[in-house]
Amino acid sequence: MDEFELIRRISPSYYRQSSVIKGIGDDAFVFRATGDVVFTTDTMVEDVHFSRQTMEPEAIGYRALAANISDLAAMGSDPAFYSVSLVVSPEWTNEEILALYEGMERLGKQHGMDLIGGDTVGGKQLVVSITAHGYIHKGKGRYRSHARPGDLVFVTGTLGDARGGLEQLMQQRSSASPLIARHRYPEPRAHFASGLEPLQRVCLNDVSDGIASEANEIAAVSGVRVTIREQDLPISEVLLQNYPDQAVEWALSGGEDFELLGTIAQEDREALLAIAEHRETPVTFIGTVSSADAPEVILQSGKESKRLLRTGYTHLQERR
Repeated sequence: MDEFELIRRISPSYYRQSSVIKGIGDDAFVFRATGDVVFTTDTMVEDVHFSRQTMEPEAIGYRALAANISDLAAMGSDPAFYSVSLVVSPEWTNEEILALYEGMERLGKQHGMDLIGGDTVGGKQLVVSITAHGYIHKGKGRYRSHARPGDLVFVTGTLGDARGGLEQLMQQRSSASPLIARHRYPEPRAHFASGLEPLQRVCLNDVSDGIASEANEIAAVSGVRVTIREQDLPISEVLLQNYPDQAVEWALSGGEDFELLGTIAQEDREALLAIAEHRETPVTFIGTVSSADAPEVILQSGKESKRLLRTGYTHLQERR
């Protein structure tokens, strides 16, 4: 299958977004903006972000797009389009490449997204790079810098499940495990995030590296202290049953849950809970924001408090 046949096979028969003027088939994509436009790019590399031993091609495609949708959600954006650039190694068959796109289409359809282009080249290992686009209402972007002293800290869903799923995959446990499902097929919270539009100020960050990392990012750019209560961390029963000794650590730094960590003003608490209920999204309040001489994150465990360092995954270590 050459590049032109691939384009023919993955080209949609119609576009879900009415703003599309020219989609796949030309040198570039043309659309008419209907609001403030958000762009995000995420890249997944074989044997760095995924392994063929633990992930089927369809799941790889799904998860690659999920990372981008989660970034859009963290900005308060409605997802709209995505483009895909692939570096394909000779070991990948035509059927496997098409399965990658089927995984993306499966998730993209859930969020009303259109595939609008991309590029394909040959290489030594598979690289999947996706650029996703979305819209936000004017003045309603949700930024890490929006946390304020007095805010409440919340998180969606449960934490650490994806890390537990990875552990089970490495142990070659049954693929029917709910933890493995959470690792392979995370559910980005874009529907919930777009529902926050009535709230004037919301700070959001997506949980891709672990909330220890994401909370430190919020503290740094907002210039505040974020305090997290360990006893309030939302941890699933299945994770606690399978990994009781690691559950808290993975909830803090496991990463790749693609939940949302955020802060809101105290007076918006009930409004947030109402939106969460309407959007069928579990939300847990796990801490507070306060002023500080220097940005920091504090973990409260009973009567003890300690500084929570940024312990999530990072690709570029400090270099000399």
